[in-house]
Amino acid sequence: MSKILVIDDEKATLSMFQMLLKAYGHEVLTAENGEAGISLFDTEKPDLVMTDIKMPGMDGLQVLGKIKSISPDSEVIVITGHGDMELAIKALNLDATDFLNKPVKREELEKALKLSADRIEFARSRQKDIVLTLEDDLAVINVSGNLTSKSEGLLLDVFDEALATAKGNFLLVFEEKSSINGAAMDSLFKLVEKARTRGCGIHIAGLSENFRSVLDSMGITQMASLYETEAEARGSL
Repeated sequence: MSKILVIDDEKATLSMFQMLLKAYGHEVLTAENGEAGISLFDTEKPDLVMTDIKMPGMDGLQVLGKIKSISPDSEVIVITGHGDMELAIKALNLDATDFLNKPVKREELEKALKLSADRIEFARSRQKDIVLTLEDDLAVINVSGNLTSKSEGLLLDVFDEALATAKGNFLLVFEEKSSINGAAMDSLFKLVEKARTRGCGIHIAGLSENFRSVLDSMGITQMASLYETEAEARGSL
């Protein structure tokens, strides 16, 4: 069961979604305008948001943008008028999960819900790729999976959480089977640079020879102390 927030200014549409989604076993929250929807999103942290595009006041695209600014990995399905492809494409460009045309067909709703559920499951599985452990004056970030552009939100969350604890040292430990692509390298560079400007010492352990060369070329290793193993890094702190 997922917690789903539906935002629409038409009460009849809200009732229809409430009935259908409850029948599928979901917990359903509703809001009659964008502002109320954002407030509910902030307090209830639903797994999925479904929002009408055309609403008085804050429209669906503004709702989508606001939710993504609060939580970039949130799943948002937009509901458009039939054939309104221009708005649907705008929503997809703002990282909407999918769109539904009114009147909403049951089979199309089921497909959109399955897509959202698959993405949520994938995101949860990726959380195991980057794990933060806080010790006395040390934030240890273990990387065990494949870091890609889709890891940016998780990387950002982990570094922000570590920075919020005001630890003096960050230790990034790359496990043997971990990997990192170009887009994730860019994110890592910015986050390491940000931590350095806050006065944190950066320590990196476990890099293969190839990844050490790549991080060298990106300028990341110049901001950090490098070690062969985590034990070696810990021994130097």
